[in-house]
Amino acid sequence: MPISDYSSLFSSLPDDARLWVHVAPRPLSADEQQAFQSALDSFFENWSSHGRTVEGAAHVHEDQILFLAAHVSDGDLSGCGIDAGFNAIEQVAGRLDLEWVPSLHVVYRDDEGRLQHASRSTFRDLANRGAVTTETPVLDISITTVGELRNGQFERPAGSSWHARTFDLPQPV
Repeated sequence: MPISDYSSLFSSLPDDARLWVHVAPRPLSADEQQAFQSALDSFFENWSSHGRTVEGAAHVHEDQILFLAAHVSDGDLSGCGIDAGFNAIEQVAGRLDLEWVPSLHVVYRDDEGRLQHASRSTFRDLANRGAVTTETPVLDISITTVGELRNGQFERPAGSSWHARTFDLPQPV
């Protein structure tokens, strides 16, 4: 199964732009996606960090992954600026009664290419049963820059990611 191509996302931002990944436990409806996009577009108009303008962008990918990207041209994004971005997302999520997949869960694709998520212990059990292997596409939701997203570090076969070492994944049968 082909891995998604993320190379063209956030073309107006440099590779060192900060990135946060939020995964919904289910596909978001068109109305839900629009609610996020509208609220974030409005938020981006005034996003600042210690008086500096933050260039922000958001993208919902495959109806289930929300990427939030930010760049400050003359410095780093402050903790307060980061918190403001998270708050903007959480305000919409709260209105939609949406809780994100926990950041310590493993996000992967099943045999049909659908996004799934599991606790680390459940993912280890899946590996022990051979239900996930070194060929299973996994998403590294801990990446922190747009460059990592563009350069193929977000989604790849588990055998070429930290998942293989952590979970002792079997080769496919």
